[in-house]
Amino acid sequence: MEHGLEPLEAAGQQGHGRQHSFDQRVWDAVAQIPPGQLATYGQIAELIGVWGAARQVGWALRRLPLPSPIPWHRVVNARGQISFTPSREGSDWIQRELLLAEGIPVDAAGRLPLARHRWQPR
Repeated sequence: MEHGLEPLEAAGQQGHGRQHSFDQRVWDAVAQIPPGQLATYGQIAELIGVWGAARQVGWALRRLPLPSPIPWHRVVNARGQISFTPSREGSDWIQRELLLAEGIPVDAAGRLPLARHRWQPR
């Protein structure tokens, strides 16, 4: 892992054997996204075996304490945009800045080249 921590430990959470909570499963999957690459909320949901739970993936990421070693900022919506909304309390703007710092261009409306930076997990 790029940050050198196990995802559950990095998020400040304790694992409970093999039974991970939904949030922990999301965080484990997101921790695998390399710098400069992106995934969608739906892609993460499918990766952890809960097809159709894109919105729940977003909520799991919102529950991460910030700052976090989990690269939550690399997850965007299926339209290839940052989801800007007042309820994110500024984390949308943080996400934009973190992606720009990784070399992913993001325009003023939050659009980015998802196809070019799409993560393909092995």
